Amino acid sequence: MLSPLQGIGAAIAVRLALEGGYVAIHYGRDKAGAEATQKTIVDSGVPVERTMVVGADMADEKAVDAMFATYFETWERMDVLIPNAGVQYANESHLAPTEEFEKVISINLKGYFICAKAGIKHFLSRPGGGVIVFDSSVHQIIPKPTYLGYACSKAAIGHMTSTLALEYAERGIRVNAVAPGAVATPMNMAWIEDPVKRAGVCEHIPMGRPASADEIAATFAFMASGDASYITGQTLYACGGLTLYPEFRTAWSSE
Repeated sequence: MLSPLQGIGAAIAVRLALEGGYVAIHYGRDKAGAEATQKTIVDSGVPVERTMVVGADMADEKAVDAMFATYFETWERMDVLIPNAGVQYANESHLAPTEEFEKVISINLKGYFICAKAGIKHFLSRPGGGVIVFDSSVHQIIPKPTYLGYACSKAAIGHMTSTLALEYAERGIRVNAVAPGAVATPMNMAWIEDPVKRAGVCEHIPMGRPASADEIAATFAFMASGDASYITGQTLYACGGLTLYPEFRTAWSSE
């Protein structure tokens, strides 16, 4: 099984493969990481023929289209698409380089649009519809000072989710998003391994702890499954209560 500190994308791939899916694992730069995820799946007893590793720069439409072409050279059908790539940079907003903002939007938002467009074209090309589940964040609705590009990209994913869902609902395509809160992944090692920083994160979470990647993967698996067949246009916040205004656990006086 996965190490406790594997990424969300890896956890999703493993979960869906163990549930019987054929899984294509995308990488941007980390091919070795994608291949390690594939090995984890195969070592769990899934035939290697039900897995595939594909690479593309999410911000490059030609590269993404080539990735989908590679997929369809092997497998004729795709039923579920989960755009997951993301980057972020920390800077005071008035000092943030415009190039960094543009890169975040290109990968986190434009890349999701490019993937969604390719997926929807395929879903419309044959009977049966399809499912898209975007990987969003609690920062779809919670501001994130010094991470303006990231927060903007996630806020926009909320509208991409609802707009695409409304546009394609009558054609059998469901579009939803999962918005994780704090998750114990390699991206968050700076606070996971620092007891003081970890405590500072956990005190904001009503459940008092970060999620594991496997817990988030289970949420994606549900939203992708037939058990969620009547759900579209929604963002499911898998956040331990982080979106519940935790500072109000202690009520202020209304007298």
